[in-house]
Amino acid sequence: MPLRDTPDSSRRRIVEAAVELLENGGPDAVSTRAVAAAAGMQPPAIYRLFGDKEGLLEAVAEHGYAQFLESKRAQLDPAPEDPVEELRRGWDLVVEFGVSRPELFAVMNRASGRGPDAAHRAGLEILRGRVRRLAAGGWLRVDEELAAQIIQATGQGAVITWHSTPAERRNPMLLTVLRESMVAAVTHAEPMVSAAESGPAPAARALRAALPDDADVLSDADVLSDAEQRLLREWLTRLAADGGAPRA
Repeated sequence: MPLRDTPDSSRRRIVEAAVELLENGGPDAVSTRAVAAAAGMQPPAIYRLFGDKEGLLEAVAEHGYAQFLESKRAQLDPAPEDPVEELRRGWDLVVEFGVSRPELFAVMNRASGRGPDAAHRAGLEILRGRVRRLAAGGWLRVDEELAAQIIQATGQGAVITWHSTPAERRNPMLLTVLRESMVAAVTHAEPMVSAAESGPAPAARALRAALPDDADVLSDADVLSDAEQRLLREWLTRLAADGGAPRA
């Protein structure tokens, strides 16, 4: 007697069928009837497992993030010698994924985020880790949040521009120029780790990046109280953003 599908295996079959239809025929090919037929199931199964088509597309986006995260982790260096080159490699990986799998990449970027999935969050943590290493080494030109936004925006913009350009007019130099523009926007040409030579903003970024993520560490060591930690982080955030310039 053949084994019956479990909810997890049925869900996986449906998502994989949806991804294949999406990448071969575009978003119009992903109807509930077509997906159910491709998965060898009945349409009600999709509504039972995903709620509606939007829920199915959310699951497709999660599947895409999981695949991307797997490739990203394969290239992850926990202690890179050159954090700027690590930034370039990470940006290239995102763009290569988007260029090679445009339909899936578009669905991933359109996901409404009913419930942020673990793979997406893990990918963002990898990005934040790269930005944090840049800050700790004195490389970061802007504050960490803005740097992460610039990195994401230029990567997504590069992919969108590439696919919106007619194939005969696409120039690979566009991707290189955008990447180097991103690097120039978020990093210094040389690390600036001394407040005396670089001013308060880079020093504040480096110090904030060096603080432990666990807020209890400093309290447990009787170094700073919770209130003092909050105040320190607020000061460092202001200094990192604008160098502590006097406000009008």
